[in-house]
Amino acid sequence: MPVFSKVQALVTDIEGTTSSISFVHDVLFPYAASKLPAFVRERQNDPAIADLLADVARESALPAADVEGLIARLLQWIREDKKATPLKALQGYIWEAGYRNADYQAHVYPDVAPQLKAWKAQGLELYVYSSGSVLAQKLFFEFSEAGNLLPLFEGHFDTTIGGKRECESYRRISEEIGVAAGQLLFLSDVVAELAAAREAGFQTCLLLRPGNAAAGEHDFPVSRSFADIRCLS
Repeated sequence: MPVFSKVQALVTDIEGTTSSISFVHDVLFPYAASKLPAFVRERQNDPAIADLLADVARESALPAADVEGLIARLLQWIREDKKATPLKALQGYIWEAGYRNADYQAHVYPDVAPQLKAWKAQGLELYVYSSGSVLAQKLFFEFSEAGNLLPLFEGHFDTTIGGKRECESYRRISEEIGVAAGQLLFLSDVVAELAAAREAGFQTCLLLRPGNAAAGEHDFPVSRSFADIRCLS
């Protein structure tokens, strides 16, 4: 049971940490891929969507007017699981309809909801940092299998603050939260993310979830369940 002291807030990843990778890859990604072409064609002139498509055009060196080319590139990025901010934002819009239509509910491991509530009751602040857009994160926890968990979180961070394997991203998160890095605990299933967070001064814990890829060599505290993580304020 890893024990962490002087913790004021926790920042958690989603995929592979609170929730299974298979839900994201086997449910959410195919859903977005199936709906994306029609969504982009129908909404391409909406200001918010047009701005995102312009970002896709810049990142892919395609003409902004080539809507079919942009759709093809977005579908390619989905297949590659590319952490492209405009793709993640577009997926969030598409997933919103799926959640609200009850096409699916977000998977969370059984230990997650009870422990998030326990940490909240303990007076700890809870935040999310995921490559998925802030909208996608909020939908994920609002429409989870464990009920609406969104009110438990104080805030959300996505790749607009920086990449998850970049130390500077975690420094920015610490500044945004207003808590010293040493009093923040970051939970993730990815060693490279934990290394970046630790370099920024965060306390860190590696989650080993069923079916996830082996973590490789590391020296991070390890837990297989949120319930085994003890935080001392």
